Amino acid sequence: MRWIWLVIGLCLVTLGLVGLLARGTSLGDLWQVAGAVLAALVGLAVLSAPWILRLWSNLREEQAARIRATERADIAAHLHDSVLQTLALIQRQSHDAGMVARLARAQERQLRSYLYDEDARAGTLGAALTAALDEVEDLHGVPVELVVTGDRPMDPHLEALVKAVREAAWNAVRHASPPVTAYVEVGPKRVEAFVRDHGAGFDLDDVAADRAGVRESIIGRMERHGGTAKIRRRSDGTEIELCLPVEPLSEAPKPPQAEKKGANPEPPTVPDTEPTPTVKEHSA
Repeated sequence: MRWIWLVIGLCLVTLGLVGLLARGTSLGDLWQVAGAVLAALVGLAVLSAPWILRLWSNLREEQAARIRATERADIAAHLHDSVLQTLALIQRQSHDAGMVARLARAQERQLRSYLYDEDARAGTLGAALTAALDEVEDLHGVPVELVVTGDRPMDPHLEALVKAVREAAWNAVRHASPPVTAYVEVGPKRVEAFVRDHGAGFDLDDVAADRAGVRESIIGRMERHGGTAKIRRRSDGTEIELCLPVEPLSEAPKPPQAEKKGANPEPPTVPDTEPTPTVKEHSA
């Protein structure tokens, strides 16, 4: 479009010059006319410059005000659809402490997702882990604290890891005692996950053979995808450690540390006899 206007302008200038020359105007007179026209144009630009600048400034201020008004309207709509409605539900359910706590946790997750734009991270390991543990928390009403360090796109092997972490957290909230925490560290060559509860602990040998929650959903699933799963009985509960080798990401930017879902559970301690931490899972 700019080229069209440029061509039209050049044609008009050419026609004007041809008209002047056709009337017998000398080249010296032509330069005088051009100088006078140029001086008039410069004077007009100087006179109109303050008005044009003020108009441009007003336009920018109007655009900024419109953007701020749109943002305020979006925030107000989100607060109405989430926070205000949740507060109304809490008032109606104030006699049920468990329901109040569950509503508050759900609202906390929604606000975190809104403030930190976690929807933009859809399709990543961190987003999948958050969704899985949110489901466990909603079903049982027991808070599950999750911290994820690093991130990477999902693949079938990572999906298996997410399911194993979910099963470990599921067992922890059903059979152990809170707090239940999950810590996941994404490295260039492996992903490690630790799920910890504060129950009485258990030994895998004491679990009935027909109970597939630990042997198949956690240990077997990890082994089928080339990973490992270990269960460690601690004095203050059980820790399930999962480890899954991964391929390095080519030209992948270093992901920022992403914290999800509440408090920071302390990273698990791995005994000196185990040089490389493998993922351990809660089961009960």
